[in-house]
Amino acid sequence: MSTADADRLVALRREFHRHAELPFLEIRTAARVLAELADIADAAPGAVTVRWGADAMRADAVADYPSPAERRRAGDAAVAQGADPEVVRRLVDQGTAVIADITGNRPGPAWAIRFDIDALPITESSDSTHPPAAAGFRCDAGTMHACGHDGHTAVGLLLARRLADRDFPGSVRLLFQPAEEGCRGANAMIAAGALAGVQRFLALHLGNSLPTGTMVGTAVDLQATVKFAAEFTGVAAHAAGGPQHGRNALAAAATATTALLGLPRSSDGVTNVNVGTLHGGSATNIIPDAARLTGEVRSNVGSVCAELFSSAERVLDAAAAMYGVQVRHYATARSTTLASDDALVDEVLRIATARFGPDPVRRTAVLSASDDASLLAAEVQRAGGLSSYLLVGSGNPAPHHHPRFDIDEASLPIALDWLTDIVRQGSALPRAGRPDATASADASGSPDPSDSVDASRSPQATGHLDPSGPPDATGPPDATAE
Repeated sequence: MSTADADRLVALRREFHRHAELPFLEIRTAARVLAELADIADAAPGAVTVRWGADAMRADAVADYPSPAERRRAGDAAVAQGADPEVVRRLVDQGTAVIADITGNRPGPAWAIRFDIDALPITESSDSTHPPAAAGFRCDAGTMHACGHDGHTAVGLLLARRLADRDFPGSVRLLFQPAEEGCRGANAMIAAGALAGVQRFLALHLGNSLPTGTMVGTAVDLQATVKFAAEFTGVAAHAAGGPQHGRNALAAAATATTALLGLPRSSDGVTNVNVGTLHGGSATNIIPDAARLTGEVRSNVGSVCAELFSSAERVLDAAAAMYGVQVRHYATARSTTLASDDALVDEVLRIATARFGPDPVRRTAVLSASDDASLLAAEVQRAGGLSSYLLVGSGNPAPHHHPRFDIDEASLPIALDWLTDIVRQGSALPRAGRPDATASADASGSPDPSDSVDASRSPQATGHLDPSGPPDATGPPDATAE
């Protein structure tokens, strides 16, 4: 890798890190991605085709989409930091997904590679031993790239710059996806046709508590999840003068919270339940007439996740009945388990070994988290294509989603070189068909079509589906993705 490319890769990663933005509010980030792609297109006329806004995602397919006021505030901040006001206006109105298509100079497969661009609502450490703080690129906005997405975005842009020479077989589609955190961005892009014609899909993730430079052909044990919200509606009354006339929505939500956290686990798979937010009430002397909670269920077995969500719905209904209030609960997002294709895993491992030797290369590593890249992978597989989820170790000194999380920037050129080689060399695989898979899916060998549903379609959506058998997994578990 040239010094100029290495310097640009690090500079971009640090720029994105300094300006971390929350899901569907990645206005400055998307504007910067578009500016970088425009520069690439100017240097290689006709090589790169870009779609963005409503051409790259469907905002109306998203539950709990940020309000117009929230999007305007993010847009104003982006303009204040130098983003083009016209570009920002469209991103605010239509969404922050960006798609770049590059066609090679000879026949070959149609690739898609996902790069997530969003950050987390975490206040980043200001300790002088935290590298971003020490080097002056810590984010001070109460948001943080604590999951490596800054590195992913930088790698995706340098990959576009490299492949703009069109010296590869087939085509590549780079998906700069918003809102991986919370698992809402992938379906919004699927609804806009982002995967039309794609034959091979890859996701990339840095970190996972793996040593820097470790290359993993596929993550396994990725968890299905359903995110949900519950809105309780009661009756306000004076807390002392007439409590019998009230119906306490906050008490119902609090009861539901403790009951959700006490749901029994299953021996059929790993399970997790969390209530992440709980809001309600307006004053100490008023019976709360409204409360809202948000939570999630997860399992590495799709059928277990579905049953856990059904149990959560019963808890919410029972808590509302106990306090005589109404409740409306609905799924806000979901993702499925992952079943990577062995043929594609074999190929990416062969390519990694050819450049880096066998020592840093592993077939699998556990990823005990959820990522809606699983929905993108399943969509490609349903059309007869092949999918996998690559990991590149980055020696993170603290776990993902931690205020001291960071990545070793030496992992960035490794990820970039590996992806470049895959696209330039990966032409020998069958163009369709899935004879086998790493990390088994259901009995048919493929995820259930209902996994890729619009989470906003129904106020009480069903859970997912894709029962997953025990994976062949090595490597340390870490909450790498969402």
